[in-house]
Amino acid sequence: MNFLRGVMGGQQSSGPQPSGAETIQKLCDRVASSTLLDDRRDAVRALKSLSKKYRLEVGTQAMDHLLNVLQTDRSDSEIIGFALDTLYNIISNDAEETEENQQVQSDDLAVQFAEVFIKQQENITLLLSILEEFDFHVRWPGVKLLTALLKHQGPQVQQIVLVSPMGVSRLMDLLDDSREVIRNDGLLLLQQLTKSNAAIQKIVAFENAFERLLDIITEEGNSDGGIVVEDCLLLLQNLLKYNNSNQNFFKEGSYIQRMKPWFEVGDDNSGWSAQKVTNLHLMLQLVRVLVSPVNPPGATSSCQKSMFQCGLLQQLCIILMATGVPADILTETINTVSEVIRGSQINQDYFASVNAPSNPPRPAIVVLLMSMVNERQPFVLRCAVLYCFQCFLYKNQKGQGEIVSTLLPSTIDATSLSAGQLLCGGLFSTDSLSNWCAAVSLAHALLENSTQKEQLLRVQLATSIGNPPVSLLQQCTNILSQGDKINRRGSKMQARVGLLMLLCTWLTNCPIAVTHFLHNAANVPFLTGQISENQGEEEHLVQGLCALLLGICIYYNDNSLENNTKEKLKQLIEKRIGKENFTEKLGFITKHEYYSKAAQKPQPIFSSPDQMMFDHEFTKLVKELEAVITKAIYKSSEEDKKEEEAKKSLEQQDSIISHYKSVIREQDLQMEELKQTVTSLQAKNEQFQTTISQQLAQIQQHKDQYNLLKVQLGKDSQHHNSSAQMNGFQPEEVTRLKEEMEELRKQHDSLEGELSEKNALIETLKQGQVVAEIVQPAGESEQIADLKKEMETLRSQLQVQSTEINRLQAERMEFLQTIENNAPASASGVHTVSASPKNTELEEKVGTLVQEITTLKGELKSLSEEKSSLMQQLDTAQSTAAILQDEKRKMQQELTESKKEQDDLLVLLADQDQKIFSLKKKLKELGEPVDDEDEDLESGDAGDLDDDDDDDYEDDEAINDDEAGREDD
Repeated sequence: MNFLRGVMGGQQSSGPQPSGAETIQKLCDRVASSTLLDDRRDAVRALKSLSKKYRLEVGTQAMDHLLNVLQTDRSDSEIIGFALDTLYNIISNDAEETEENQQVQSDDLAVQFAEVFIKQQENITLLLSILEEFDFHVRWPGVKLLTALLKHQGPQVQQIVLVSPMGVSRLMDLLDDSREVIRNDGLLLLQQLTKSNAAIQKIVAFENAFERLLDIITEEGNSDGGIVVEDCLLLLQNLLKYNNSNQNFFKEGSYIQRMKPWFEVGDDNSGWSAQKVTNLHLMLQLVRVLVSPVNPPGATSSCQKSMFQCGLLQQLCIILMATGVPADILTETINTVSEVIRGSQINQDYFASVNAPSNPPRPAIVVLLMSMVNERQPFVLRCAVLYCFQCFLYKNQKGQGEIVSTLLPSTIDATSLSAGQLLCGGLFSTDSLSNWCAAVSLAHALLENSTQKEQLLRVQLATSIGNPPVSLLQQCTNILSQGDKINRRGSKMQARVGLLMLLCTWLTNCPIAVTHFLHNAANVPFLTGQISENQGEEEHLVQGLCALLLGICIYYNDNSLENNTKEKLKQLIEKRIGKENFTEKLGFITKHEYYSKAAQKPQPIFSSPDQMMFDHEFTKLVKELEAVITKAIYKSSEEDKKEEEAKKSLEQQDSIISHYKSVIREQDLQMEELKQTVTSLQAKNEQFQTTISQQLAQIQQHKDQYNLLKVQLGKDSQHHNSSAQMNGFQPEEVTRLKEEMEELRKQHDSLEGELSEKNALIETLKQGQVVAEIVQPAGESEQIADLKKEMETLRSQLQVQSTEINRLQAERMEFLQTIENNAPASASGVHTVSASPKNTELEEKVGTLVQEITTLKGELKSLSEEKSSLMQQLDTAQSTAAILQDEKRKMQQELTESKKEQDDLLVLLADQDQKIFSLKKKLKELGEPVDDEDEDLESGDAGDLDDDDDDDYEDDEAINDDEAGREDD
């Protein structure tokens, strides 16, 4: 124990003191050889105290012994904690170093010790299992040790954790620890674990990390929280940045809605702590991660839509227009709003409707543009406003039209400040940065929008009092040429580049603008002069842009000006500049260092105003035009003519194709209409057929009734006439007969009405047939022909029926006339006797006739019912017959198969008999006795078998004949 006291700074002995290496060696021997746990614990505690001062010695001599302690002494939490602290001290860089060289050596030493530790993967697995211990003195140093290992050997440790069973899940449990120290260090551990590893990021997100982290941020007070909120936001960025799967999971989990409270900063913006600024800055960056232009378009648009629906965009616009917001937060908010509205029409429309809280209220776009063209504003803020304006116009033709319309003479309002007026003011101001920003903004208002390019040609500017107004295009070229004469220094280079970019964007794919530009005779000489001069490297960029502008004038020239046709401009280049020199100057643009920087990201990020030379969208335009302009310069006039002819032929073909497309579209519509017409005609035809069949049945029924009545009335009339000749009719009988006549007339009228309805239906069908014959397509003629046949059949049936009805009507009229001729005589007769026996008999006969008629009607009704029931039974019988037919077919198939099997058996038996016969023959030849009776018996059996088979075959044929006869019946 005296030895340990000397090591720990106790009472010093008078002898020579051992060196640090010797002391560490003795302590390591004690850890390895001591059998008592207390001795090993004291030795490990001593190593911990020496590990910071003698880091190299402890790391080289004691690491293996400490790892052995972690494996063998798991039951004692105290010694495990000492061992973990010791390993952490030798692997981490927490020790304060005063000199830079010592710090570098410390970093190298930490990396080497971390590499030694992870050489055996079991060490990481052992450390992960130790982290499951709840003891604070074990868990906390374990978390710190694993974090240090991730800092120095991140990819290797990540791979080991990834393949360890439940490795990530064990580390996620640290976020649920009730002790804030372990939870906070667990956040730092997960930050290191999720760096640049998409697989671990997905697993962590699947372990409900988003929910836990957002809960912690809410508990800590959102943007007003401390450094824990910052750690949570950094971890969220690691999980979401460049990870489309996690971004989609974050959106679908409705976590975007939980971000809105982060930006509720309140009305009092006077006091912003440094931590709050940091937290809000990270929150804005997290929003930008979800809507970054580098994300897939579908994922970005869905996140933009969610942010608008939950009110997050509205909250950001409130911060944007608030007062007292720090400059860096305001700049980042502008950049965030820019990417939230970029390419989203609904978000762009909302942003256009936002007004600043001023008196009078002004649109937010106007307020932002005022900051952009104000040279006293910070450079980063002006860049942010430019990016916001570019995102507002990105794929937004409606917004482009609104900006350009503020420059047109018919919409200019002298009392209010518009976006177009601010851009024109910045375009012609004395500040080069304002010139460049205004030119780029106007160029974005014209991108891929030929309509607005033509509209901008109408803009007229009043340069000075007494001088006529000039167009905006002419003023840009005037400033460009005058500025070149006055000053070519770097301060004006930026403005000239901006104007050239605007002109190139304006003239691209707009022949009318090219004609306006070439109409000014001074423009082409200015461009050729700029290109042909041998100037320094600082002018190479302007020369390249002038070459690009001249090439656009050639490529998009419609040859409307005789003095500046394509061929004449090419000849001018060849004489004044030279084709090779022209292409070389054109290549100066893409070779410039600022071009490659601007082509990387849509957001303009520059360290100083002098570096603002190129716009991201303009770099895309240059990439598209460079090849086609170079090709156009070397083309001959014949090739140009051929190309124009090819373009014309293509245009003609396109027009022909479009014409045929329209014709085909019309024919498709006509076909659909005809199909619908045919379908309706078929339905009507079916209805007519059913109606006609019903009417035929009714006519037949009426015909039968009429015949019965005719027969009965004929008999009664004969008897009545004989009695009338003798005694005369009674007046009551005549009245009753007249009533019956009236009923018959009514029936006749109803029949005539039905006949007229049928005739009207026939006429309708005829008209429909004529229309169908006119508009029917080629493929439907057969259906119309069938309809014609059916109509002819129905027409013939109706004609037959009409003739029959006419015949019956004639007979009926004759009968009625006979009755009417006899009635007066009987009525005026003198020999009328009341209650005579003959009259009584006549009344009885008439009554019996009426009863018979009623009875016949009932019988007809019952017969019709029996007929319907018989029809149902017939349908049932037909379905039963179909089922029996199927069964019969199956039985015939089975019978055929059994016949085949019997034939096969007969063949086998015949072969067997033949073999037996041959064997017996051989036996006889060899002298063996053979029983003749068996032979006869076998031959008889074979004959019987054959006879039986023949009988069976005959029986089967008879059965088949019977079944065939039944089927015929």
